[in-house]
Amino acid sequence: MLRLHAQTGSAIIYSDTADAKAEIRAAIASAASGHKHVLLDFGANWCPDCHLLNIYFHDPSNAGVLQTNYVLVDVNVGNYDKNLDVAQRYGIPLAKGIPALVVLDGQGRVLYAQRNGEFEKMSKLDTSDVMAFLEKWKPKARQVLKPGSPVAKSVEK
Repeated sequence: MLRLHAQTGSAIIYSDTADAKAEIRAAIASAASGHKHVLLDFGANWCPDCHLLNIYFHDPSNAGVLQTNYVLVDVNVGNYDKNLDVAQRYGIPLAKGIPALVVLDGQGRVLYAQRNGEFEKMSKLDTSDVMAFLEKWKPKARQVLKPGSPVAKSVEK
């Protein structure tokens, strides 16, 4: 969620007080029950590319796909002095730059971890690049089995 800093009017995306590990645990639980994936966004409030990614996430063309398919967790890396252990756990080489993204399934397994600074230069990307990423990594549609279908019969055996 986009929060505005009261004094400066600048966007505060990454909380200085959030417990990233607790937020990730809660997001995994929510994703599991809602058939969603977890999207970890490692970044910092001083980072213009992080702000641009946030704008693209919430662009009307992307917001529905994001909300329907993902639980977003903004992970603050500060001045590369916060949540470094969390970035390391998920295989994010922060030296390649931020923002950096990780996609987890509802069990907390890593489906994708940005390893080469793919989103570090957001100014060279646009909203359609973010849409392509969201579409690629969203959960697969659940298959609804019709009673009596060959697939349903094989499951019933």
